[in-house]
Amino acid sequence: MMNLHGQNILITGAQAVSALVAALPPIHALLNIAGGFAVGVMGHDPDDAQWDAMFQRNVATLCSVIKAVVPGMKERKAGCIVNVGALSALHGSASMSAYTASKSVVMNLTESLATELGPEGIRVNAVLPSIIDTPANRQAMPLANPGDWVRPDDIANVMCFLMSKQSRAIQGALIPVTGGR
Repeated sequence: MMNLHGQNILITGAQAVSALVAALPPIHALLNIAGGFAVGVMGHDPDDAQWDAMFQRNVATLCSVIKAVVPGMKERKAGCIVNVGALSALHGSASMSAYTASKSVVMNLTESLATELGPEGIRVNAVLPSIIDTPANRQAMPLANPGDWVRPDDIANVMCFLMSKQSRAIQGALIPVTGGR
């Protein structure tokens, strides 16, 4: 999903992403916020549907956009990429195998890209939110206390800081965003 002039556009596939990025002005900062969550699949589950969905939404989309945007950043010797990992992906969790595995890839890719692209003047970091206070999460977990969850605007504030010049010394960081709880 890309936001172009206030309109969300769903794009899939590396070619579609490349074509869209080529039509845009130079991209100086990339916030990879597309992703998804699913619970229920065990690590030994033979059903690949949730595994495929989690890797498509959390890894493939991120890789497609990075591949399309990085060449321009390298050309300019400047840029910033902020990915969204997940605090829960720091450790495996029962019934969340596909999700935590896909978010682990995002986090490891962030660290790899930071090492690869740092010499090119491109900073790469990630935020690791805990449970995000969204309508979907409130509906899925009606007995939980959303006061313990992180607000989307708090995540956005950290991401904006990571894009700013004030964060120029931060590279390859995986920053927990937990709402202080």
